[in-house]
Amino acid sequence: MGSSGSFPIDLVLFGMIAAFLVLRLRSILGKRTGFERSAPPEMPAQPRAAAAPIIQGTAEPAQAAPARMQMPDPASAASQALQAMRAIDPSFDPARFVAGAEQAFRMIVRAFAASDRATLKPLLGDETFAAFDHAIAAREKDGQTQVSDIRAIQSIDILDATLRGSVANLTVRIASDQISYTTDQNGRHLTGTDAVTEIIDLWTFERDLTQPDPTWRLVAVRSG
Repeated sequence: MGSSGSFPIDLVLFGMIAAFLVLRLRSILGKRTGFERSAPPEMPAQPRAAAAPIIQGTAEPAQAAPARMQMPDPASAASQALQAMRAIDPSFDPARFVAGAEQAFRMIVRAFAASDRATLKPLLGDETFAAFDHAIAAREKDGQTQVSDIRAIQSIDILDATLRGSVANLTVRIASDQISYTTDQNGRHLTGTDAVTEIIDLWTFERDLTQPDPTWRLVAVRSG
């Protein structure tokens, strides 16, 4: 897998399906597992414009030590799929994929928090970018703000790997410590907490290994 600066080109991410936008989009990146204020239930369908907050915040620089990572059991179907991917594309390296996913995760958090459409567009698939763009426009209209600040990424594990022909799919579980809360236009808290909270995300990436484009595209995001 190639790289550009500190961010591997083949780990450029792309997309979250619109159906994932949950909890009034106050935390598009995952489900909280620690202490938090009460939050509205998940929304299984397309987000409503009136419910979409602005997310703004920052992502911390890459940690000195990489996040812990775990690969599938060598005897598992996922592990066999990883080997098959390597057979199609000898440059494919699961460990480098995970390292790049950490950097990409931070990049997407930062861009979405800043409503940076120009940065997001090349990272997302068409349908997913449309969902992000819709969410950004809606929360801008409502004047709501969601602060989403990554403090640390604790672990990134490859949970599953599948290969359909030459099209590879990898699902990773990302555990991160974040501050995430929503405020109204007057700065009053609506949801979330300013305490550091663990958030779990499951992201699925896809790439046709026979194509020269090394980009892995994010095709699904859900809370873990």
